[in-house]
Amino acid sequence: MSFEGKTVIVTGGSRGIGKGITQAFLDQGAKLVICGRRTPETLPSGADFVSLDIRKPESAEQLVQFALEKTGRIDCLVNNAGGTPVEDAHQTKPVLVNKILDLNLTAPINLTHAAYAALKETKGSIINIASVAGQRAAPRTAVYGAAKAGLLHYTTSLAMEWAPDIRVNAIIVGLVQTEASAVHYGGKRGIAHLSNALPMGRMGSPEDIAKACLFLADPKNDYISGACLEVHGGGEPPSFLRIAEEANQLG
Repeated sequence: MSFEGKTVIVTGGSRGIGKGITQAFLDQGAKLVICGRRTPETLPSGADFVSLDIRKPESAEQLVQFALEKTGRIDCLVNNAGGTPVEDAHQTKPVLVNKILDLNLTAPINLTHAAYAALKETKGSIINIASVAGQRAAPRTAVYGAAKAGLLHYTTSLAMEWAPDIRVNAIIVGLVQTEASAVHYGGKRGIAHLSNALPMGRMGSPEDIAKACLFLADPKNDYISGACLEVHGGGEPPSFLRIAEEANQLG
């Protein structure tokens, strides 16, 4: 697999899952354009960075133009930037609801539309980074889950509308360990306990998601569009199994 001479945009490509995706494409010879709200202390060697807030509508055109000025083409767009605070739904103020929707759904839509002409010219592809939260209940992150569910629907709809010119796929990401995982999963002890409960005996890594991106972006896989690829290591065991086990232990 080689992406020599290809240009890939990765939103939020300087940390976490995005950093893993960026490095994977760089390793395969691609030119990378990444963005974020803050300039990172260190950048992956060979990547061009632009500081912007993708939640702002004008940022979509700015990012596309930056990529075209730097490399002259766009072959793949990875809508990776996303996230959410954890908060009870009834306490989530409208301003926060809008911010979560803007980051996880509206921004990918705006950027996808802005990149249409450039991607059509190269017969390129789009990869939307979704989440298992868009498929199952997501208590205390309900707006985020709704946004990711919307992103999956947008993926399949656009794949049909834009075929055969542009392929559109999504990756449904499971539990992934990044530099921010300790905050979300209760530190090293919480991560270890959670990992032992998962089918593969570990959480996912940014590299796991990056491998799936390389597969979906590969022009050789030119009949794969509208796919929502689950990368979750077998999924999360249903809670009723744990509840039943605990009940049996109680006698």
